[in-house]
Amino acid sequence: MEKNDWSQLELINNTDRPKKRFELHVENEIIFIEYILTNDNSVYLTHTEVPVTMEGKGLGSTIVKKTLNYIQEKGYKMIPLCPFVAAYLKKHPEAADGILKEGYSVKG
Repeated sequence: MEKNDWSQLELINNTDRPKKRFELHVENEIIFIEYILTNDNSVYLTHTEVPVTMEGKGLGSTIVKKTLNYIQEKGYKMIPLCPFVAAYLKKHPEAADGILKEGYSVKG
C-alpha cells in the first residue's frame, strides 16, 4: 500500500465537544486524539481513534506527530495515557524531548 503524504493536513483543535480533541479531517473521516488540558498547562492525551477505513495509512502516527508539535509550540507538558501515543513514543522517544511531564517515562 502506498503511503500518503499527510504532512499538509491541518491539525484542528476542537474545543467545542464535551471531550476536547485534536482532529485531522481526511476523505469525510475524522482521526482524533482526545485530551484534557489542566490549569498548569499539562496535556493528558487520553484516546486516539482512527476509523477502520483509514487504518494502515500512517494517519495515527501523523496525528501524534502534529499533536506533539502543537504541545511543544504552546510550551505545554504532555502525559501520554493513550496506549497508541505511548507506543509511538516508545518507537520515537526523541519526540517526547522537552515536553514529557516530569515523573513520566516513555522507555520500553
